[in-house]
Amino acid sequence: MLADPATMDLAGIARSEPAFVLRALGTSSSGLLDREAEERLHRFGRNTIAAERRPTWPAQLAHHFLSAINLLLLTISGISASMGDLTSAIMISLMVVMSTLLSFVQEFRSGNAAEQLRHMVRSTASVLRQDKRLGVPAEIVDAFEIHLHPQGPRISDLPIDALVPGDIIHLSAGDMVPADVRILQSKDLYVNQSTLTGESLPVEKHAQLTGDARNILECCNLCFMGSNVVSGTASAVVLRTGATTYFGALARNITEQRPGTSFEKGVQRFAMLMLRFMLVMVPLVFALNGLTKGDWMQAFLFAVAVAVGLAPEMLPMIVTINLSKGAISLSRMKVIVKRLNAIQNFGAMDVLCTDKTGTLTQGRVVLEKHVDANGSDCLKVLQHAYLNSYHQTGLKNMLDIAVLQHADIHTGLEVDKRFVKVDEVPFDFHRRRMSVIVEQEGRHHLLVCKGAVEEMLTVCDRIDIDGVLHPLDTAWLERLKSLKDELNGEGFMVIAVACRQFPAVRSMYTHRDEHGLTLLGFTAFFDPPRDSAAEALSALHQHGVSVKILTGDNEAVTTMTCHQVGLQISGVASGEQIAAMHDSELQQAVEANNVFVKLSPEQKSRIIAALHANRHVVGFLGDGINDGPALKAADIGISVDSAVDIAKESADIILLEKSLMVLEQGVMEGRRVFGNIIKYLRMSASSNFGNMLSMVGASMFLPFLPMAPVQILLNNLFYDLSQTTIATDEVDQEYLAQPRQWEIGNIARYMLVFGPISSLFDYVTYAVLLYGFDAWNNARLFHTGWFMESLLSQTLIVHIIRTGRIPFVESRASTPLLLTSIAICLLAIWLPFSPFALHFGFTPVSAGYGIALAGIVLAYLMFTQVIKSWFIRRYGLN
Repeated sequence: MLADPATMDLAGIARSEPAFVLRALGTSSSGLLDREAEERLHRFGRNTIAAERRPTWPAQLAHHFLSAINLLLLTISGISASMGDLTSAIMISLMVVMSTLLSFVQEFRSGNAAEQLRHMVRSTASVLRQDKRLGVPAEIVDAFEIHLHPQGPRISDLPIDALVPGDIIHLSAGDMVPADVRILQSKDLYVNQSTLTGESLPVEKHAQLTGDARNILECCNLCFMGSNVVSGTASAVVLRTGATTYFGALARNITEQRPGTSFEKGVQRFAMLMLRFMLVMVPLVFALNGLTKGDWMQAFLFAVAVAVGLAPEMLPMIVTINLSKGAISLSRMKVIVKRLNAIQNFGAMDVLCTDKTGTLTQGRVVLEKHVDANGSDCLKVLQHAYLNSYHQTGLKNMLDIAVLQHADIHTGLEVDKRFVKVDEVPFDFHRRRMSVIVEQEGRHHLLVCKGAVEEMLTVCDRIDIDGVLHPLDTAWLERLKSLKDELNGEGFMVIAVACRQFPAVRSMYTHRDEHGLTLLGFTAFFDPPRDSAAEALSALHQHGVSVKILTGDNEAVTTMTCHQVGLQISGVASGEQIAAMHDSELQQAVEANNVFVKLSPEQKSRIIAALHANRHVVGFLGDGINDGPALKAADIGISVDSAVDIAKESADIILLEKSLMVLEQGVMEGRRVFGNIIKYLRMSASSNFGNMLSMVGASMFLPFLPMAPVQILLNNLFYDLSQTTIATDEVDQEYLAQPRQWEIGNIARYMLVFGPISSLFDYVTYAVLLYGFDAWNNARLFHTGWFMESLLSQTLIVHIIRTGRIPFVESRASTPLLLTSIAICLLAIWLPFSPFALHFGFTPVSAGYGIALAGIVLAYLMFTQVIKSWFIRRYGLN
């Protein structure tokens, strides 16, 4: 009976002969019987991988509704309703509903847009099966127009999810490798597995193992789901399918619960900070008013109102408005925001880890150099390489395509007129070279050979330098090997080009004719950087974001790419070195090095965890299957337009434009969003704290409540409405210059400094009302006077706190923020004289108090500006 494929030793399979592998899998070179395939499909399941399930809309709505802040507010609302204060309960509940719906609608729409990126196509594989039944549902047979044969083995195009261990499949150029497979036979097979390993160039695959089998991704006779065939053909046996594949293991990792991001942790810490203040202030206010006034029920309602005053009930809405505005701005740059919280993390990010292949580079091969034995540019090398690539039979591999991009050679050589193909000696993995033979203008035959440098040097006996032939002696061999090593060290893939003339007397050639060749030189290929990569990395560096390269590719290629994009290398660490490090050692290594090579997907995630442990906010830019876990582990996962579906699924941000300059724009937008959210938190926390200090003090000596519960709620609501436009405000350039993270200690410090200042001017207002306008026996007048001063000062102080500069002179608020501030101020002045005054417990105030109020508010603004300047000098802009 076939063992569970998940328990198979792939390294052992790679070392085994094909016949043994087939026996171990209970199959044969003719493929499985359909009934066997059906049994295995039932036993092992369909060849599908885990995908991150998008939550249903009720689940998304519940997630937003049941946030920590909302639960706190709903608790207060429930208490208010149970005590008969329906006005307060309704107002609080409406705030929760509005903020929840705004968050849900924006994220749901973003999710729909991201979903449309996944172009689902019907994928099939060529499978060798026996019998007439296929072991797949009839509707799939019909959908894929599978032709049934009465008996015997035949090749069928089956849906990829119908593959089972033991199936024999055929691969050809352009195919996606549908499972983890062992090569049985191959011809000129090149596979691109950059999405798994990060290697930029295709790798050779063939039936016989060469080299070490310890790293299964480097086994030349194994291919893995998620890679694709660049050129050649092969037959292979399926080893693992679905979740047991290498790709499937990555997918399981990706679909696990995401760790909390910097933004989410910051909001939770802020909620806990306010809760701690409430646990101290509310019982104190309740006890003081109950003991001094004797009306415990009224004292309780007042304490509940104080709790509402301390709770930033509009925080979810203000945060959502800011994030939604950021998402809209980014959408204009053709950036899809899948998770709103990611926008703030974009701005807080101080380390960007990025894959190399397909992100910093274009993910394609170009011919960069064509040099002679001295390392000098040589047109003859390019011309002969072109003749070879142009005349070879079948699909061109990536190297041939790169050579054929030089269309000027075709014209200059008059290839179609002057050269006629005679024969071809195909590539094989023993010779590691291939030749084409062309007749040149009817005079002679020209054999043009290209291949691996070591193998080519064994069949050459001379070299051509500027038309002069030199014998290929030991000295030249050493120089050529040194040149090849130098090019390899710069990250190039090197191919040698040689030729030999024959009389035009025969039409068939073999590999035996590949001797006595004249070496012309080398062609060097590489994966070029994206046009915008250097500029984008430079811009990020200027804005305080350090960049680290995390790649599966080798050191030479990665170092070359770093030089090309202008990234200064502080140190290089390999996956092998990282595997030997303890977590504490890795935390030091991630600070000392900025280039990490030959990494596995798990090692990328481990590096990000180490950076988190060092208190960094980490972004990850990737496009491959092997980047999925790192995209998930980062505070913000960023994927590019050309990424595989699983990378897009794991990402928070998807860049639809090829230009990486969108990264800088996204960072700036994230910092603007964060800056405006922090403005609200600072203002609301310090102002509410100041109000509570004022209420505690007033409760100790006033014969009545300092303010009616409904007036506290009304004050809070009007102030919060004035802040709904803060998302439109500009942020000072000096604030945008560096990453900004959640510093709860700084917010608490801000609250402890500016809250008492607000309270100080409240006490000045008390004195004016009590001694200047005899409000000791007029609770309505006291309530009205303090309500007006509190609302005016809270609304106007935003223009002082919103900037580190001198307000109205060096920095002005946005027009919408100015208009809402003016509107709320006018409302505060009008309300005591309005028809609603009696309902809310207000009474008209005299002109004398209006003049005194203007003086108090102006003095408060000026004094706060002085303290703010000192605070910034002492603690900075955070």
